[in-house]
Amino acid sequence: MIGDLLRSRFVKFLAVGVLNTGFGYALYAVLVLLGLGPQAALALAFACGVVWNYFTHARLVFSAKGTARMPAYAAVYAGLYALNAAGLAGLLRLGMGPIVAQAVLVLPAAALSFIAISKVLTDRFPWEGRPA
Repeated sequence: MIGDLLRSRFVKFLAVGVLNTGFGYALYAVLVLLGLGPQAALALAFACGVVWNYFTHARLVFSAKGTARMPAYAAVYAGLYALNAAGLAGLLRLGMGPIVAQAVLVLPAAALSFIAISKVLTDRFPWEGRPA
């Protein structure tokens, strides 16, 4: 039972998500600390993250081959970026610092991305299971 759990797509997604989130957040934080504005840092971190994350998700989690789904994946990431940017702007208006504000948004963004990325890379939502 524990072995099945460790091999599950969701657990793999979480593990790769930690790697991807660490990559994206570290890049965002470094860019902010180097003086780039929060929104510009977010845009650049998301752009770099699209390529990095596509390959880690496609190969390590969903066993997708090639780059045929990359345009749809990039479109999903553009939508996720828009939602993240709006959330960041709202938290900044509330007086939260840019690094803490983005940290607050990490977990909700990860949950939403699992749903959307599952659909793009497998043609199914996570709750739909595997085709018969």
